[in-house]
Amino acid sequence: MRAMKLIKTAIVGASGYSGMELLRLLLGHPGVELVAVTSRQEAGKALAEVFPRFRKAPGAELSFIEPDPDAIAATGAQAAFLALPHGVAAEIAHALLERGLRVIDLSADFRLREAAVYEEFYGHTHPAPDLLAEAVYGLPEIRAEEIKSARLIASPGCYPTSVLLPLLPLLRENLIDTTTIVANSMSGVSGAGRKADVSLLFCECNESARAYGVPKHRHLSEIEQELSLAAGETVTISFIPHLIPVNAGIATTTTAKLREGAAPDAIGAALEKAYAGEPFVRLLGKGVCADTKNVTRTNFIDIGWHHDPRAGRVILTSAEDNLGKGAGGQALQSFNLMFGFSATDGLQNF
Repeated sequence: MRAMKLIKTAIVGASGYSGMELLRLLLGHPGVELVAVTSRQEAGKALAEVFPRFRKAPGAELSFIEPDPDAIAATGAQAAFLALPHGVAAEIAHALLERGLRVIDLSADFRLREAAVYEEFYGHTHPAPDLLAEAVYGLPEIRAEEIKSARLIASPGCYPTSVLLPLLPLLRENLIDTTTIVANSMSGVSGAGRKADVSLLFCECNESARAYGVPKHRHLSEIEQELSLAAGETVTISFIPHLIPVNAGIATTTTAKLREGAAPDAIGAALEKAYAGEPFVRLLGKGVCADTKNVTRTNFIDIGWHHDPRAGRVILTSAEDNLGKGAGGQALQSFNLMFGFSATDGLQNF
């Protein structure tokens, strides 16, 4: 095994589901020295006490501390993952950047380029608009070069990742009518976060499936932003998320009409062109549907496609783990790029 430089790393907000996934990944990363984990409610407790699954893992003797920027910087941390709610992350991101850390934010605070759009979708004034122009939207398959030199990464949402990765190559190749895009997604309950909420109780979710956030789910803002950038024109889509009774996983089915003259097989060719060398995008090919059971607990996204000649539509299917490729795993991909590690370090699990 090759020798690696160790990057002193912090997780801010490490007691939620995304924080727990980051802990799992970073405790096993050969190039990471975990030096700080924060949680207001768990401060003073050891990692192994809060998460017994990490007992005897190297680094699990670390104790949670309060999310104080000076205390985090005092550990010597060079990088920080923020697994905090939107509206809360921006303030501490600002403080950590001022103290010389590089920041990977898993909240929505820096995903949008315009503060006005953030206010429209999130219902309050953006807390750090001066950083929006600097933040890099952290889709590693799309913006690897920008990520490498970034100080601030806005790691994409779980739903947007599942919608964008199948669609972006098709928009770049001008293969589909952008006015006809409809995306339907189904997510496991962990996507709602680790919080007390009657609508998320076992008896409310088990043996049930329901749409929610219709017609203007918050993630629609970043989906349309990135689709518009790829298409070179304003793109407006219908996006319908659903809650399903599984712990983790997202299955997304997206449909759109092929542009006149576009050959159906150009869909597969565009996907191969975009992702043939990407370690975490698995192209299933024509006629295959993606299945969440094949991606949970991994950082893979599986993508399949069909052509419906009767309707003249392309049908894209994708599957990912909302806590993996949709959150912690994808954030770690960006970290690997930022610090010169192999793309798969800490993430090669099946």
